[in-house]
This record gives sequence, C-alpha cells and structure tokens, in this order.
Amino acid sequence: MTPITTSDTIRFAIPKGRMQDKVVRLLADAGIGVSATARDYRPSIALDGFEVKVLKPRAIVEMLGAGARDLGFAGEDWVAESDADLVELLDTGLNPVRLIAAAPESILESGRLPTRPLVVASEYVGLTRRWIEGRGLDATLLRSYGATEVLPPEDADCIVDNTATGSTLAANNLVIVDELMTSSTRLYASREAMDDPSKCPGIERFVMIVQAVLEARKRVMVEVNVSAGALGAVIEALPCMREPTVSALRSESGYAVKAAVPRAELARVIPSIKRAGGTDVVVTTPEQIVV
Repeated sequence: MTPITTSDTIRFAIPKGRMQDKVVRLLADAGIGVSATARDYRPSIALDGFEVKVLKPRAIVEMLGAGARDLGFAGEDWVAESDADLVELLDTGLNPVRLIAAAPESILESGRLPTRPLVVASEYVGLTRRWIEGRGLDATLLRSYGATEVLPPEDADCIVDNTATGSTLAANNLVIVDELMTSSTRLYASREAMDDPSKCPGIERFVMIVQAVLEARKRVMVEVNVSAGALGAVIEALPCMREPTVSALRSESGYAVKAAVPRAELARVIPSIKRAGGTDVVVTTPEQIVV
C-alpha cells in the first residue's frame, strides 16, 4: 500500500470502548495496522503522516470541534448531543444503535408517559432537554453517569439512552416509549483540517481506502461461464456496479462473466443465473472495492 504523506501530521483519534475493536478491524482490513495494548492510549499506526490517540467517543467529538484533533471515528449520537460542527466523511454502519426513551410499563397510561411531573434521567443532556421540550413534557432532567437503565423506578420515571438489542431494557423491566434517533460509528473531520491544504489530501485518501473495505463487505464477486446464446440472459440476471466483465473462453465455446454483486442479493442471483444458462459459478469475497 502506498503510504499517505502530507507536510503536516494528521492527528487521528480512535474510539475507546465497544467501538474500538470494530474500528481497529476495519483499519486492519484496509491495510492500516494499529498496534496497541489495552492500556495504550498512543498506539503505533502503519500509516505515514498520521499520529493516533485512543479517546472516549465523546472526547473525540469535542476535540474535533475544538480543532485539537483532525480526524476521528465517533458515534453520530454524540455529535448530535454536542451539536458539533464537524465534517462527516463516511458512515461505517458499525455499532448501530437507537437512541430511545424508555420507562417502566407500570407508570404508563395507555402506553404513553403520564401527564404528571416526571424525572427523566440521561447522559444525553442536550438531546434529552430538546426531546422534553419537543414533547411538551412536565419533566425534570437528571444527568446520569452510566448505568442509566437501573435508575427507574426509584430514582427516575423515564430514561433516554442508546440500545442495540433492547435486552438491557427488558432486563430492567423498561419498555420503549419513543425513539429520538438512530446512530452508528462514523468518520468525522474538523473543518479546520478539511480547509488545510496540507492535510485535506491525506484525509481524502484515507477515506478512499476505508470506503473500499466497506464497499467490499457489501459485495461478493461472482464468476460464471456461459454459452454465447445465453450470454444476454445471464448478464440480465447479474446485478453489478456498472457493467460486468466478459471474456472469451479459451475454447471459444462461450464466455466467462464476472461481476461484483450485492451480498444481500446472492441467494436470489445464483438460482437466476443458473436458470439463465450459467454454469461453473464461483463466488469469492473481495477485500477492497474502489468505485
């Protein structure tokens, strides 16, 4: 891989916690190795011109907003919470969560929060305050510092928190009463870095490399042999990025057709190309796709 080089070092941040392993794996698949121990906040990175630090996602958002970091992965929920003016470069789709309001079913009236004064607990102070105002609730906001789901019913009537599966909510006898937003891990840059001609090209190349891995994860490479008479029908059955690659077989008895097919459509595509006359179907997994 050609190293990314710029005249100034790009200050890059990796999120600590549940996002970290998936982000590091994503970078490794892109050929960007990150070497760190569990307590190492300044790991080495196999990328010239980059200096990396491991930070909590919320700290990454704040430091990008302040221009103290140039580039970093963080959850969209914390960007919305901070109302940070950042440049979103790509959505990895990793760590998808919903930001929800939940309460004990016992306090609900016809499935809704009661109209009496409420105590709403959350780490998301800004988003929760806006939600309370938007719903016209008579509520006091209680800031929590982790384990928000254990506060009801003794210390809060309702919570605003993120959830991936809902299992923690169910374990604490909470039911979802509203959804504020969905979120995933995304790559952000500071506006200062994107306006810096010594850093912007390196950031753009970094985005291209990571995006190539994300694109490859969504597709598989399908190769199929086909007779001349069935070529049109097989191509019609193959969804591809632009056009499939078609090559004549050595025996001149037909063609080899190759296309990058959406992974989610594979179960439909294989029977379709067989019905259309395709033979010798081979499916492989690409590591990177640059569009």
